[in-house]
Amino acid sequence: MSYITIEEETIRVPDHPVIPFIAGDGIGPEIWSATKQVLDAAVHKAYAGQKKIQWQEVLAGEKAFNKTGEWLPKATLETIQKAKVALKGPLTTPIGGGIRSLNVALRQDLDLFACVRPVLYFTGVPSPLKEPEKTDMVIFRENTEDVYAGIEFEKDTPEVQKLIQLLQTDFG
Repeated sequence: MSYITIEEETIRVPDHPVIPFIAGDGIGPEIWSATKQVLDAAVHKAYAGQKKIQWQEVLAGEKAFNKTGEWLPKATLETIQKAKVALKGPLTTPIGGGIRSLNVALRQDLDLFACVRPVLYFTGVPSPLKEPEKTDMVIFRENTEDVYAGIEFEKDTPEVQKLIQLLQTDFG
């Protein structure tokens, strides 16, 4: 298997990189199937068939739980860390104890601290801007702290009462 590597701050991509994917839950497998077709076609067109992605399924979510008894297996995290890249479909948030959100757990465990969203205008797309073709920006959103810290308390517990008291005392 040839994963993408980083050597002396340079990303090295083999001609047939192995890229892990999590198909996801619910509509995830359907979205994944369409995504795979688009990516495979784009790579084929860009490299005239000289390069091809070798997809490697890793488990998370309901499929992982049904097969391994874990929502987010350690092997999945290890493979993604080794591969340096992965794709993921939508995941179910387990109800009950343990992981509060698989998306938050992935972000925290893999230290995915920023959501980077390039914003460009595409000709022909309606826009409220006078000169949308001049739009060229990148939005950075912090991904692991604040609301993503995952500090949650069950309703009417002593922890909730303590937090309410703290907020009313210090900020009220």
